[in-house]
This record gives sequence, C-alpha cells and structure tokens, in this order.
Amino acid sequence: MDKKRLLILSAWTLMLLVSDLPDILWKTFEGRIPEPLFWAKVGLLSICLALCFFWKRARPLRPYVFVLFVFFLALGVSTWVGKMFWWISRFGGPKFSFMNGYLEFYLRDTGVALAVIAALWILKRRRRGFFLVKGDLGAPIEPVRWLGIRKGESWRQFGWIFAFVAGLSVLIPTLLSLHLSKGALSRAALLLPAVLLFAAVNAFNEEVYYRSSFLTTLKDVLGKNHTLMISSVFFGMAHYLYGSPPGVIGFLMTGFLAWLMGKSMLETKGFFWAWFIHFVPDVVIFASYAINWVRG
Repeated sequence: MDKKRLLILSAWTLMLLVSDLPDILWKTFEGRIPEPLFWAKVGLLSICLALCFFWKRARPLRPYVFVLFVFFLALGVSTWVGKMFWWISRFGGPKFSFMNGYLEFYLRDTGVALAVIAALWILKRRRRGFFLVKGDLGAPIEPVRWLGIRKGESWRQFGWIFAFVAGLSVLIPTLLSLHLSKGALSRAALLLPAVLLFAAVNAFNEEVYYRSSFLTTLKDVLGKNHTLMISSVFFGMAHYLYGSPPGVIGFLMTGFLAWLMGKSMLETKGFFWAWFIHFVPDVVIFASYAINWVRG
C-alpha cells in the first residue's frame, strides 16, 4: 500500500474508532454505553500519538492525532469537573433559571474549545493558520451542480441562503414536535437573550473542535475531499444519539451541514460563514429548549 492510501485509511479508521460509532453500536445491542468506553478512546489516542513519534510513515498524522487527543482529554476533564461540582448547576434550588441551567455546561464546553485552540496554536502559531479569522466573506464558491451553484457564484450570495435553509430544516420538525401556546411563547420570548447567547457559544465551540481541528490538521495530508468527509462523518455521528433530530435523519442532516460548513471554512479561509450557518439552526433548537423549559 502506498503512503497516501495508508494515511487515508489510518485517518478514517482512527476517526471511526473514537467517534460515537462504538457508543451507537453498544447502545443498540446492549442498551447502554459503558463508562470505560470513553477512556478507552483516550487510551487509543495516546497510543496512536506515541506511534506517530516513532513510526516515520505515520508522522504526517501526528498533528491530527495530537489535536484529537487534546480534545478528548479536555472533554474527559470537563465531564469530571461537571460530576465533581454538579451542585453548581443546582444553585438556587430546584427552580433554577434557564440561564443557570445551561451556563455551567457551556462554561465547561468553552474550556474544551479553548484547549483545542491552544493545541492548534502550538501547531500553527497564528489564528489564520487554523481559520480563527473572519475570512473572505465574498470568496468564490466552488461549483456544486446538484446544489445549483454555478461557476462565478460567491459565498456572499450563498452563505445567507444556506443559513436560512439550515434553520428552516430544523424549524419544520421542531414545530411539528412542539405543542405551542401563546402563553408559552410569550414566556419563552423573555429568554431570547439566553437563547442567542447559547446558540452563538455552541456554534463557536463546535466549529472549533469539529471543523477547524480536522481541516487544519488533515487537509494538507489527505486532501480536501477526504478531510471534509472525515469531519462530516465525525460530526454526524456525534448527533446520532443526542441530536435534534436524532437517529439516521439527524446523522444525515448534520453530516451534510458539516460538509457545507467545512467547505465554507476552506474556501473563505475563515470562520464566519461556518459559524453563522451553524448559529441559525442552533437558535431554533435553543428556542425549543426555552419553550419546553417554561412549560416545566
């Protein structure tokens, strides 16, 4: 097997092993996910990272494995902190607010994103090197015939369209699943600032550790297409069990969205369109959480 094919196979295999695929299989066949499974993934990543230092043919994947290792280790520490200080989210008694209910989690999640940013900074030493800049909002968009994108189109034209369609694709099933009332809507409207804040933070964090991390470390090694597919499958798997909606539909929707956001990041060489396309459907999702919250 030539070197390029070996690297592609290795990157795909490692991604699938540490993705939510093992969790999905375990949940499907055993009905539960064993707690040691997560730390087994961390252990696998540590072995692979050591291998990248000692096996010459694997060295091009060292940045990829390093950032994945940092991400999972930070995620594990974040979960441990959440368990140790679970009482923080209950501060104020059983009637704690919508803001307090999510704030503790997203503070920890932002810590995970900052750890990944630190790892990417170690590798690249500048924000532009891992797409943490606005980018060229009017950059040309590579034609995609089946999406109706022709040569000469730009992200300034299609970015808004993609964000609107992404939001609408989440809004329709969300409306069908919610039993809305004027009272619930009026009470939930008071939570709009918190909804916008959490949607913005969640979109930023996930674009850092699901998109920027993969694109930065794999594009020059595997090429654009394999990199986009690996990051898309990883993101889709992460939403199979707990997405909105979950299951195969959720995997396909979020996987396609991940491909689109990754495409925007590569072509604009920046973060804005990926974040904005992610932010709009997140607003719908967090708005539905707010509505369910006020209904108790």
